[in-house]
Amino acid sequence: MRRRHLVQLAAATLAAASLGAQAQTFPSKPIRLVIAFPAGGPTDITMRQLADNAGKILGQPIVVENKPGAGGTLPAQQLQSSPADGYTVAQIPLGVFRLPYTTKINWDPVKDINYVINVTGYAFGIVVPADSPIKNWNDFVSYAKANPGKLSYGSTGTLTSPHLTTELIAQKVGIQLNHIPYKGSAELAAAISGGHIMAMADSTGFAPLVQAGKVRVLNTWGEKRLDKFPDAPTLKELGLDIVQNSPFGIGAPRDTPPEVTKKLHDAFKKAMEDPSYVAALGRYDMLPNYMDQQQYARFAQQTFLTEKALVEKLGLVKN
Repeated sequence: MRRRHLVQLAAATLAAASLGAQAQTFPSKPIRLVIAFPAGGPTDITMRQLADNAGKILGQPIVVENKPGAGGTLPAQQLQSSPADGYTVAQIPLGVFRLPYTTKINWDPVKDINYVINVTGYAFGIVVPADSPIKNWNDFVSYAKANPGKLSYGSTGTLTSPHLTTELIAQKVGIQLNHIPYKGSAELAAAISGGHIMAMADSTGFAPLVQAGKVRVLNTWGEKRLDKFPDAPTLKELGLDIVQNSPFGIGAPRDTPPEVTKKLHDAFKKAMEDPSYVAALGRYDMLPNYMDQQQYARFAQQTFLTEKALVEKLGLVKN
């Protein structure tokens, strides 16, 4: 028994030494950053700039891989089967914290992700085609009340923040809408431009459509009006006590060594401060929203509880 114990102790010591050596030389090869939405949208464009900046700091490229679908939760699921060596990291959208309440999974979003850094959040709103008879939010509500379930709107996916927040808005004002999910902002923009939906709820990736005169902004979801759309009221101005900016950041597999996550954190933090990243965010009315590892982990714990309350309120909890 003593011999077996010594062998196990020696193996554990060697494993720890190996991890320590790997951490000291990290990174020695390219890093993969998996993001939750397709190429060409606000998330993709801003995260690619962040990855480019951080890769230069670390001395190894950070390669972005798009993995859309499942309400933005596929990158977090990818972490559950990836080696805990720092070479696979993932965007963690807010939808990750809703997942256990709507889908049967065998992992815990709070305990089984190593929260590296929070980087930003979105600016959201609801828009309609420019030629729509719906000219403002009152028109939107009136039409929906007169035509229950007929006003179609698109979002970037089922159980994403745009979807759930719109459903919460609908519940508060007493209307029933027809939700149509898409895989990302680019696909959603094509749908509203092609007349396939009557409205869309999305981040301000819709800005080019507004500037081209193709859509009209009915409301935005921040604390205050957006400089880019000064005529669009906030939800709070419309009498709805809702603010949604859906913070997101970067996570690693649960057992990634602290030395490695610190290197990742420090590189991404410095990358966030680069003017090129701030400018990329500015294109979509997004702002830096820094949280360090401890703050981000606490945010995950708190959000896990608040998202449960939201999903329950909307009657979407699945046993």
